[in-house]
Amino acid sequence: MKLLPRLLGVTLPLLAAGCAGRQTQPAYDLVITHANVVDVETGRVRPDQTVAVSEGQIRQVANTSRQAPAAKRVMDGTGKYLIPGLWDMHVHFRGGDSLAAANRNLLPLYLAHGITTVRDAGGDLTPSIFAWREQIRAGRLAGPTIYTSGPKIDGPKAFWAGSLEVENQAQIDQALDSLQRLKVDYVKIYESTISREAFLNTIAAAEKRGMTTTGHMPYTATLREASERGLDASEHLYYVFKACSSKEDSITAAVQRSLSTPKPLGLFAVLPAVYRTYDAATAARLYRTLAQHKTAVVPTLYIQKLLAELPETDHSRDTLLAYIDPKIQATYARRLAGAQAQSAATRAFNKQLGAKFMTLVPALQQAGVTLLAGSDSGASNSYVYPGTSLLGELELLVQAGLTPAQALQAATINGARFLKADQHAGTIRAGKDADLVLLNQNPLVDIRNLRQINAVVTRGRVYTAAELRQMLQAVKHR
Repeated sequence: MKLLPRLLGVTLPLLAAGCAGRQTQPAYDLVITHANVVDVETGRVRPDQTVAVSEGQIRQVANTSRQAPAAKRVMDGTGKYLIPGLWDMHVHFRGGDSLAAANRNLLPLYLAHGITTVRDAGGDLTPSIFAWREQIRAGRLAGPTIYTSGPKIDGPKAFWAGSLEVENQAQIDQALDSLQRLKVDYVKIYESTISREAFLNTIAAAEKRGMTTTGHMPYTATLREASERGLDASEHLYYVFKACSSKEDSITAAVQRSLSTPKPLGLFAVLPAVYRTYDAATAARLYRTLAQHKTAVVPTLYIQKLLAELPETDHSRDTLLAYIDPKIQATYARRLAGAQAQSAATRAFNKQLGAKFMTLVPALQQAGVTLLAGSDSGASNSYVYPGTSLLGELELLVQAGLTPAQALQAATINGARFLKADQHAGTIRAGKDADLVLLNQNPLVDIRNLRQINAVVTRGRVYTAAELRQMLQAVKHR
C-alpha cells in the first residue's frame, strides 16, 4: 500500500510541470490587443478587441482581457482601427512574357496600400499569375491573394493579346472548356469585336455551367438583356450609362446598322447621344433590373477621372512612377498620345461625363445594386498606380455620395461575396483568413484615413509600415 503514495509523489510533480510547460507555449502566432475593430457589414466599431491569429486564420475575436493570450507576437492596437484587408476588384497583369517580371514587381504596391486581395480582369500572363499565386500561398512571394479570369473572351481579331476569340456556339463552348480546365475564378467577356449574339450566348452558356461572368458590353447589346441572361457584373459605367438612355433601343439599332458600313459606331462615338438622352426614370428601371438579377457594377471612377484630366496633367514627377518598371511605363504612350490629340470639345465632354457618372453611384447603391471597388490599374492604363488608385477610387465613391462604410463594403465584403469567398474572407471574424490592416485613424470618420497604415497582415504574416517601405524600395527603379 505504500507504493501508491510513492507513485503519486513522483507523478503529480511531473504532471504539474507538464501543464506548466504547456501553458507557457504560445497558443497563437499573432495577437492584436486593444484594437477598435471595424465591422464592415454593420458600419460600426467594436472597441477594445483582441484578435488572435494562428496558421493564417483568425481564431478568436473578443473583448480585451487583463492578460493577453500567449502568442509568438503581440501587437498593441490601442487607439488604432483594424479593418479587413482591402480588395481591388479590377486590376490587370498583362503585356506578354517580356513584362512578366515587371508585373510581378507590382505586387508589393498593393500590400503597401492595404490591399490583400486583387481580381485580375484578364490578360496574357495566365501561367505567370498561377505561378505567383502558388508562391504567395506558400509564403515565397510577398503579394495579395489573386483571383483571375485568365484570358478574356472576345470576337475575331480581338484587341487584347491572348484573348479567346468566339463567333459561334461551338467556339463559345470550346473557350469555356478551356477556362474550366485552367480553373479560372470567373469569365471576363470583352467587347472589342464580339458580336451581340456571341456576347449574350457566352453569358448564357457560362451560366449553365455555374461560372461567374463579367463584361464590357458591346453597344450592339443592351445591359438589360445581358443581366436577364445572367451577367454577374458590368465593368465600368459606360454600359450602365447607355442603359439609362430613353433612346437606348434606337441607339443600339443604329450601332447594329453601322456594322455593315465603312465606319461602324463605337462606344465613344455614341456617348454624346447617350448623354443627351439620359432619363432618370429609365435609369431607375434599369437599377431595379440589376438588383433583381444580382448584376453587380464596378464603377472605376478613378481611372475615368484620371484619363479625362490626362491631356492637361503632367505625371512625369509622380512619386509612384519610380516604382513602375520602365517597360510598363512604355505602355502608357498609346493612351497619352490619344489624350493629347483630343479636341477641346472632347476634353470638355469627358469631364462632363465623369461628373454625370458620379451621380449614378449613390442611385445604384440606394437601389440595392452591389458595387465593387476596382482601380483598373496595370500595364497600358497610364499612371493608374497599383494600390493608391484603389484608395483614390474609395475616396471618389464617398465624394459621389456613399458613406465611408458603404465604400469600405465595396472594397471588402462585397468583393468576397461576389467571388463566393465570404465564408473565409471579407470580415474580421473567427474562422476567416487573417488578412487585416491596422490603421492609425478611423476610416468611418474619413475614408482618407485608409492611407494611415500602421501595419498590414496577410495570411497571418505581419508587415509593419517600415517593412512595407522596404518592400517598395526593393522594386524602385530610380
